[in-house]
Amino acid sequence: MLDIADELYRWVGQGRDFAVATVVAVGGSAPRQPGAALAVDAEGTAIGSVSGGCVEGAVYELCRQALEDGTSVLERFGYSDEDAFAVGLTCGGVIDILITPVRADTPVREVFAAALAAAVAGDAAAVVRVADGPAELLGGVLLVRPDGSRAGGFGGDTGLERTAAGEALAMLDAGRTGTVQIGAAGSRCGEPVTLLVESSVPAPRMIVFGAIDFASALVRMGKFLGYRVTVCDARPVFATRARFPEADEIVVDWPHRYLERTEVDGRTVLCVLTHDAKFDVPLLRLALRSPVAYVGAMGSRRTHEDRDRRLREVGVSEWELARLRSPIGLDLGARTPEEVAVSIASEIVAVRRGGSGVSLTGAHTPIHHDEPRPSPDRLDSVA
Repeated sequence: MLDIADELYRWVGQGRDFAVATVVAVGGSAPRQPGAALAVDAEGTAIGSVSGGCVEGAVYELCRQALEDGTSVLERFGYSDEDAFAVGLTCGGVIDILITPVRADTPVREVFAAALAAAVAGDAAAVVRVADGPAELLGGVLLVRPDGSRAGGFGGDTGLERTAAGEALAMLDAGRTGTVQIGAAGSRCGEPVTLLVESSVPAPRMIVFGAIDFASALVRMGKFLGYRVTVCDARPVFATRARFPEADEIVVDWPHRYLERTEVDGRTVLCVLTHDAKFDVPLLRLALRSPVAYVGAMGSRRTHEDRDRRLREVGVSEWELARLRSPIGLDLGARTPEEVAVSIASEIVAVRRGGSGVSLTGAHTPIHHDEPRPSPDRLDSVA
């Protein structure tokens, strides 16, 4: 639902009633991940997507029905690959979808409004809904903030709400969206309840070190992928707003000094494009010991070998060096700044999503990876 928060928040402000269908779980080759949503208002206007087109028509009708009768429902769409084309789910796989009506005459309206406001503002918050469980719990919504405060709930069941809030905080801390199963009374026993937790977290960071022409293209690519992008260079003549109009932040400082004082986490990606030892070595020495998702450095193979030697000389271990993606990017034969930016972005996505980076044609690897593969680049989970 939070992937269409901007438009839904406008709908709330306009006083529209709507129903929102959210992907709860997927299996097989289903194209959208948990949290993807489609919403339909009382006039029949639709936004978003839950399946890339496979079951949108059926979900649209379920939203219209839920909006009319005010009842939440969990629906499963799933067929074998052999039968999928005949019934419309051409990709095969399984999709569980939760449809929730959000009407002005329901108590969940205010909770949804607060959750959407947080998402639009870029504030951290988690939205918890009962996806499967006792009928009296369906339709409840709980909003949980990082400080533990919460709004809404599941009919006054404080035990369930307390446990749900704890689970939501853990998923919010990791920036994850997905399901968790607990007992109906908040314990680990008793009738099971499946909760859908959607995390709204600030955009992940991409820090580009080196204000060169390749960096300009990479900034645009980073913004396209949803990163908050910072450009850092020690040379003020190059690190300018005129050269990087799309960057969220431009910093004039020595790269390692900036990295020492800025905040990074397990979703941050660092792209080192300076390929100059006086910048690279102190920066990479620090970067490879930071809890970031990706560290890549530009340069020829000769530059890479020289850089590795220099890093070893300043105490960087072999395990730390194994985290370094150098030369940066995937082998696409890229030459122009835009092509190089695609190469770098492709490697970042592959690391983030657990992809192999090989062509899908003739390969026997999954198209969609449910969980990222372990990688020396990853010290923490990437949302």
